[in-house]
Amino acid sequence: MGTAKRGTGVRRGRAVPWLVLGLWIGVLAIVGPFAAKLSEVQHDRITDYLPANADSTQVAKIEDKLPGGEITELVLVYHRDGGLTAADKATAAEQADRIAGEHVLTATPQGVPSADGATLMYPVTSNEPGTDEKKRDALVHDVREVAHSEGGLSVKVGGPAAMATDAGEVYDSLGGPLLYTTVAVVALLLILIYRSPVLWLVPLVVAGIADYMSMSVAYGLNQAFGTTVSGQSSGIMTILVFGAGTDYALLLVSRYREELRRVEQPFDAMVVALRGCGPAVLASSGTVAAGVLCLLAADLNSSRSMGPLGAVGVLCALVTMLTLLPAILVLLGRRVFWPLVPAYGSTPKTPRLSLFAAMGSSAGRRPRVVLASGAVLLGALALGMLNLPGPGKEEDSFVDKPESVVAMQTLAEAYPDRGSQPISVITPAGRADKTLTTIRSADGISDARKERTGGGWTEITVFAKDAPQSAAETTTIEKLRADLKGSYVGGPSAQQIDLVDTNARDVWVVVPIVLLSVLLILIALLRSLVAPLMLVVAVVAVWGASLGVGGMVFGPLLGFDGTDPGLGLLSFVFLVALGVDYGIFLMHRMREESLRGAEPATAALTALRTTGGVIASAGLVLAATFAVLTNMGLVQLVELGFVIAVGVLLDTFLVRTYLVTSASVALGRRVWWPGALSRRPDPDAVRPER
Repeated sequence: MGTAKRGTGVRRGRAVPWLVLGLWIGVLAIVGPFAAKLSEVQHDRITDYLPANADSTQVAKIEDKLPGGEITELVLVYHRDGGLTAADKATAAEQADRIAGEHVLTATPQGVPSADGATLMYPVTSNEPGTDEKKRDALVHDVREVAHSEGGLSVKVGGPAAMATDAGEVYDSLGGPLLYTTVAVVALLLILIYRSPVLWLVPLVVAGIADYMSMSVAYGLNQAFGTTVSGQSSGIMTILVFGAGTDYALLLVSRYREELRRVEQPFDAMVVALRGCGPAVLASSGTVAAGVLCLLAADLNSSRSMGPLGAVGVLCALVTMLTLLPAILVLLGRRVFWPLVPAYGSTPKTPRLSLFAAMGSSAGRRPRVVLASGAVLLGALALGMLNLPGPGKEEDSFVDKPESVVAMQTLAEAYPDRGSQPISVITPAGRADKTLTTIRSADGISDARKERTGGGWTEITVFAKDAPQSAAETTTIEKLRADLKGSYVGGPSAQQIDLVDTNARDVWVVVPIVLLSVLLILIALLRSLVAPLMLVVAVVAVWGASLGVGGMVFGPLLGFDGTDPGLGLLSFVFLVALGVDYGIFLMHRMREESLRGAEPATAALTALRTTGGVIASAGLVLAATFAVLTNMGLVQLVELGFVIAVGVLLDTFLVRTYLVTSASVALGRRVWWPGALSRRPDPDAVRPER
């Protein structure tokens, strides 16, 4: 009878994994082709980021409907130190004429010399590309081929279209390097963690499949609901898939290895492992997904879209790691762990005193001192936020300055009394003359002229006296908006103002929603008020400290002139969601020990000793994956990746290890208030709550 039962179990252990593997092959065959289409719907124009009701968005929409459609604006910038020669001016005129002859322009380029005679600019405008980004990029590249430097003459092509093309090229270059670097970093860490020539490859391949799945689902969201897909959101989705997916794999493989020593058949050992760690993984992934979905409350399209895309990444990682990974591991059997194969009936080798046991003991001996010291340290680091640069200009978005930024900086120096980027005003056609008079009489305006009229609207092009996106130009734009009721003020500088203002609004709306939703989830999971509040306060402190470290690095060490307007909100959402994720693992085990009758200090130290290694490994992997962003060419990605990586490390090795443990020891059973565990029960009567 026993032999027959064992035979049935063996057959089931072979059939189920093959069935799961077959289902996954079928799913990938159906949805896989859509993954490659994600890049086709990815857009990185600032108007795709802004809310529909922003002034600058309205300007862009109306301009598309005016005769000629959207105007592509470029500026040819000719410069020679010491002054332009007659030959330089002839070269500039010849190149401008050639561009006019090869492309459909809305006006013949006219040279505008600087006061010192060292710089000459030729504005170039065309409606040929319209809203087609590929045609815009082709125009920019064609103009750059014609407008080339020679004989010591510096020639740069700038303007809004050139800057958009340069930004698009940086975003387009992120996909491959970001994926390859992430895979390489995760692979290296898995090899070091598992110390096996084979095992590391399994979760890495499964994470790659999860990433492929997430791209397909993201494409589906775009087609079904119009979800905005940007280079930033798709890149972070990839980071989350590999980071979170590897974390879940570490937890599952650790538990599976443990059960293989107790259970003879790999399939049965995997079932026990899934029952043991599955609830914690489900709870933590659900918390992360819920946290990032709070971004749906944001007005900024780029932030709002990151909510569903981030959730898709986490959930795809969850599904693959709890279905496909177990199936592959069972099919490979114990030999996948070679050379450290967990034999049935064996006991693992344990060091005399584990690192986390020692750390827990130090936190438990003087918990209040440890807690106070940690709080002071986090507070001191948070003071670095005072050193964070203000919101950066559009030209500050690049780590290495592209040609368009160099051109705009040259213009700002050469034409101090004229802004190099136009301000677009859209006004009702019947009030166009009155609006033009109001604009020309306003402070800070050097020139204004009527352009196109159609559909009841008139376009007015305005040039400010001050440098683009300077404080003075910002004041001018805000004054125009206040004076021109019923009109819309847009253009590159106005778009940047709307971006900063919308981000500021989103912080006040999204942050409370994130805190409340995460707190409610923790209360439901831990059946306590004190423990969830402790975890939330801890992750908020980590967020502040991480931004503080950023403040000490971005300007002084990296030379960044500004911070991305969305840094505070996005880093907060991800650090709170991911930090609470690790808190769940620790507190869930602490609760289990308490339910078994352990005293509070014993429960806390046991939880740290048993989960500390896995949490540390997971934290290292997650921090390393986000750190990959610091190698990208955009300041916003570098800043976001740095802050989140620092935050994850602080959370893993300081907050979880010392502060949460010491706070739990200091609070004792009060950490579970007002639940049943907050009252000292009879150990023999304690039963797991259902």
